Amino acid sequence: MSTHTYLAYDYPLLSMFWTLLWFFLWIMWFVVLFRVIVDIFRDDSLSGWAKTGWLLFCIVLPFLGVFVYLIARGKGMGRREIDHAQAQQRAVDDYIRDTAGDGTRRSSADELAKLSEMRSHGDITDDEFRRAKELVLSGAGSSARADTPTSHHT
Repeated sequence: MSTHTYLAYDYPLLSMFWTLLWFFLWIMWFVVLFRVIVDIFRDDSLSGWAKTGWLLFCIVLPFLGVFVYLIARGKGMGRREIDHAQAQQRAVDDYIRDTAGDGTRRSSADELAKLSEMRSHGDITDDEFRRAKELVLSGAGSSARADTPTSHHT
């Protein structure tokens, strides 16, 4: 039994370089292919039939299909990518703005201070203060409730 065992020093440095280069190009090819496929589906100006045609062209003749797509529609790919990124950024900004509020929400401490001030001015009774304070501390009360209790002006 004479099987030849290859060791690390049996693989020349230039061969390792070429292997890494081909591996890198292979990965790069899949990145470009998937970017083209995503762009085909993202483009709203293409009809369903045009999307199907481009997709079949890229699947049946992948190298030719991708290169022809990049030549024919590559300039718009960047614009569509920027539009998509800006739309995502606007959605995130809107979500953050809606979640954080516009800064007019008051904390419980602010509401309690306002209630205390209203009680000291005689705008609300001690019983109304106690009920409103319980609502604020339980988290069920809102600033609107604290601002508009039934008031007894004396």
